[in-house]
Amino acid sequence: MSARHEGGTDQAALVVALLLGAAVLASGVAVINVKYLTREEFGTLQQVRAQRDALDVEWGRLQIQEAALTTHTRIEDNARTQLDMIMPAGGEVRVVEVAAPEDDDAL
Repeated sequence: MSARHEGGTDQAALVVALLLGAAVLASGVAVINVKYLTREEFGTLQQVRAQRDALDVEWGRLQIQEAALTTHTRIEDNARTQLDMIMPAGGEVRVVEVAAPEDDDAL
Protein backbone atom coordinates (compact mmCIF):
# COMPACT_ATOMS: atom_id res chain seq x y z
CA MET A 1 0.00 0.00 0.00
CA SER A 2 2.82 2.32 0.63
CA ALA A 3 3.72 2.25 -3.09
CA ARG A 4 0.23 3.44 -3.97
CA HIS A 5 0.36 6.08 -1.28
CA GLU A 6 3.68 7.36 -2.66
CA GLY A 7 2.22 7.49 -6.17
CA GLY A 8 -0.70 9.56 -4.93
CA THR A 9 1.67 11.91 -3.14
CA ASP A 10 3.76 12.31 -6.29
CA GLN A 11 0.62 13.10 -8.30
CA ALA A 12 -0.55 15.62 -5.70
CA ALA A 13 2.87 17.26 -5.69
CA LEU A 14 2.82 17.39 -9.47
CA VAL A 15 -0.64 18.99 -9.47
CA VAL A 16 0.45 21.55 -6.87
CA ALA A 17 3.60 22.31 -8.87
CA LEU A 18 1.57 22.76 -12.07
CA LEU A 19 -0.92 25.02 -10.30
CA LEU A 20 1.88 27.11 -8.82
CA GLY A 21 3.56 27.29 -12.23
CA ALA A 22 0.30 28.43 -13.83
CA ALA A 23 -0.15 31.03 -11.06
CA VAL A 24 3.37 32.35 -11.64
CA LEU A 25 2.75 32.49 -15.39
CA ALA A 26 -0.57 34.31 -14.92
CA SER A 27 1.08 36.72 -12.50
CA GLY A 28 3.84 37.45 -15.01
CA VAL A 29 1.33 38.12 -17.78
CA ALA A 30 -0.63 40.42 -15.45
CA VAL A 31 2.54 42.36 -14.60
CA ILE A 32 3.39 42.77 -18.29
CA ASN A 33 -0.15 43.96 -19.04
CA VAL A 34 -0.10 46.48 -16.20
CA LYS A 35 3.30 47.76 -17.31
CA TYR A 36 1.96 48.21 -20.87
CA LEU A 37 -1.12 50.07 -19.64
CA THR A 38 1.03 52.27 -17.42
CA ARG A 39 3.22 53.23 -20.36
CA GLU A 40 0.17 54.10 -22.45
CA GLU A 41 -1.25 56.26 -19.67
CA PHE A 42 2.13 57.93 -19.13
CA GLY A 43 2.21 58.84 -22.84
CA THR A 44 -1.27 60.32 -22.54
CA LEU A 45 -0.20 62.22 -19.44
CA GLN A 46 2.78 63.69 -21.29
CA GLN A 47 0.51 64.83 -24.13
CA VAL A 48 -1.91 66.48 -21.71
CA ARG A 49 0.97 68.21 -19.93
CA ALA A 50 2.27 69.52 -23.26
CA GLN A 51 -1.20 70.86 -24.10
CA ARG A 52 -1.40 72.48 -20.66
CA ASP A 53 1.97 74.15 -21.17
CA ALA A 54 0.92 75.41 -24.60
CA LEU A 55 -2.29 76.81 -23.14
CA ASP A 56 -0.32 78.52 -20.37
CA VAL A 57 1.90 80.17 -22.97
CA GLU A 58 -1.15 81.25 -24.97
CA TRP A 59 -2.82 82.62 -21.82
CA GLY A 60 0.27 84.67 -21.00
CA ARG A 61 0.40 86.03 -24.53
CA LEU A 62 -3.28 86.99 -24.39
CA GLN A 63 -2.81 88.75 -21.06
CA ILE A 64 0.06 90.79 -22.51
CA GLN A 65 -2.05 91.59 -25.58
CA GLU A 66 -4.98 92.66 -23.39
CA ALA A 67 -2.72 94.90 -21.34
CA ALA A 68 -1.35 96.49 -24.50
CA LEU A 69 -4.80 97.05 -26.00
CA THR A 70 -6.29 98.63 -22.89
CA THR A 71 -3.64 101.22 -22.13
CA HIS A 72 -4.99 104.75 -21.69
CA THR A 73 -2.71 106.09 -24.40
CA ARG A 74 -4.03 103.62 -26.97
CA ILE A 75 -7.65 104.32 -26.04
CA GLU A 76 -7.05 108.07 -26.28
CA ASP A 77 -5.32 107.69 -29.65
CA ASN A 78 -8.21 105.58 -30.98
CA ALA A 79 -10.74 108.13 -29.71
CA ARG A 80 -8.90 110.92 -31.57
CA THR A 81 -8.22 109.09 -34.82
CA GLN A 82 -11.23 106.81 -35.28
CA LEU A 83 -13.95 108.80 -33.51
CA ASP A 84 -12.62 112.32 -34.18
CA MET A 85 -12.87 113.19 -30.49
CA ILE A 86 -10.87 116.06 -29.00
CA MET A 87 -9.92 117.08 -25.49
CA PRO A 88 -12.15 120.00 -24.45
CA ALA A 89 -10.54 123.26 -23.38
CA GLY A 90 -10.58 124.12 -19.68
CA GLY A 91 -13.51 126.55 -20.04
CA GLU A 92 -15.61 123.99 -21.88
CA VAL A 93 -15.55 121.46 -19.05
CA ARG A 94 -18.61 121.47 -16.80
CA VAL A 95 -18.88 119.58 -13.53
CA VAL A 96 -22.37 118.38 -12.71
CA GLU A 97 -23.09 117.52 -9.11
CA VAL A 98 -26.05 115.35 -8.25
CA ALA A 99 -27.45 115.60 -4.77
CA ALA A 100 -27.90 112.23 -3.10
CA PRO A 101 -31.43 111.55 -1.83
CA GLU A 102 -31.74 111.91 1.91
CA ASP A 103 -34.39 109.25 2.32
CA ASP A 104 -33.47 105.58 1.67
CA ASP A 105 -37.05 104.91 0.48
CA ALA A 106 -36.50 107.14 -2.56
CA LEU A 107 -34.25 104.53 -4.16
